[in-house]
Amino acid sequence: MTVCFSKASARRSLLVSFGERYTLLLFGVAGTMIIARILPPSEIGIFSIGAVLVGLAQVLRDFGVGQYVVASKTLTPDQLRAVLGVSVCSAWTLAGLVALLSGMTADFYDEPRLRDVMRLLALNFVLLPFTALTLSYLRRQLRVSGIYIINTTHSLVQLVSTVWLAACGYGCLSLAWGTVAAAVAGLLVSLPLRPADLPWRPSLQGARAVIGFGFYATGGNLVDEAGVAAPDLIIGKLLDAEAVATFGKAQALLNLFSQAVTSAVSPVILPMFARQARDGQDFRTSYLLTVSCMTAVAWPFFALLGTLALPTVNFVYGPQWDGAAPLIRIMCCSSALYSMFIMARYLFIATGHVREQARLDTLSVAFRVALLLPAALFGLYWVALAVAGSVVIRSWLTWGYLSRLAEINAADLLRAVRQSAALTLLTTLAPIGALFMMKSGPVQLMVASICAVSLWLVGVVIFRHPLAEELELAWRKVARRNAT
Repeated sequence: MTVCFSKASARRSLLVSFGERYTLLLFGVAGTMIIARILPPSEIGIFSIGAVLVGLAQVLRDFGVGQYVVASKTLTPDQLRAVLGVSVCSAWTLAGLVALLSGMTADFYDEPRLRDVMRLLALNFVLLPFTALTLSYLRRQLRVSGIYIINTTHSLVQLVSTVWLAACGYGCLSLAWGTVAAAVAGLLVSLPLRPADLPWRPSLQGARAVIGFGFYATGGNLVDEAGVAAPDLIIGKLLDAEAVATFGKAQALLNLFSQAVTSAVSPVILPMFARQARDGQDFRTSYLLTVSCMTAVAWPFFALLGTLALPTVNFVYGPQWDGAAPLIRIMCCSSALYSMFIMARYLFIATGHVREQARLDTLSVAFRVALLLPAALFGLYWVALAVAGSVVIRSWLTWGYLSRLAEINAADLLRAVRQSAALTLLTTLAPIGALFMMKSGPVQLMVASICAVSLWLVGVVIFRHPLAEELELAWRKVARRNAT
């Protein structure tokens, strides 16, 4: 199928992708708020340790085949069978290894229930290859409606089953069983949406090309995932499961931007960059426009979250998680900085610089671990400082790669974000005013959020931000519908 990446089609794809991500975000936040009030931090911490360990294996399970399907210039039936063959072999092998090593891991962390958590999570590996291939192929074709249905069903089943099991007293196992139920539901709902030309029979013939691409893509993804998992794993060993849960709650609120924006944009951005690279088009302009739009949302978001961290934590998780608030304040600034470079990964992959991306990931994670290990000896506050420092280093490294590989220099980036900076200064007046004029609580958070959104909308128009065109288009559509 030939996909036309016109501005209109890209806009439609982004709208559906954002709809999917906000639906998933709604389910995720609802589940987090409920589970945080049912399960104690120690139970959530045990699952978190198992989840980050299995998350490392999850990267190996995919072995870069999802990116290969999206970015490959041609995709024949033999290539698809090879993709499925590589995916099945890696997934089923890793399922056995995770189950086999679950006992040793439980002994290492001195948490017996971690054994059962990891074994349940290993079941997902048996089911995921077929669903993952369907999703990757739909993403290549930008059939975002099918992706919406599969992922929404997966998330809804996980929410309902996890909450029900937690209420029944299954503790940390309720979170693990919820992931298994979601994997089964995702596979079942993907069957009628599966394109007819996708093979069911895996093959290793022609797998060398898939493995060659996947070796570097997986290496980079694995190292990057190790960097994400490092704080939880180090905290779990040097501190305790409750500290893991507290840090995880802080990280979860910071990740709301990634879940609401980055994960919605990336399924469209990667195929778009890949198509532009194949056609010899100028992808620099597209990347800088993406940076401008990302920072216009990210910077005000992190400014609002950092300023009102405590009432946000109280509202989402409850007062028993207040320890997460100071960690959020520390990490907000570095997260805002990295939003300028968060889409660079997809640019490098789309333009064939997979090895360079792997090197970037390796250097970034090496710095992160080097900072985290001594920091964890002094407590969560220092862990947050170490994470923030590692993100600053990663941003600096990414800028260097952008300058060398894509000829995007500092002046280009500054021009792309200057309107976002002005927009952020205007928007931040709302949380700062609420902080000094109102008592901390849900009302303060609500008023600040409403005022911040209002100021943001005004600022987009006043500063003539590139997002103004999209807002104007949306307003015209609403006006036409009201007129009819």
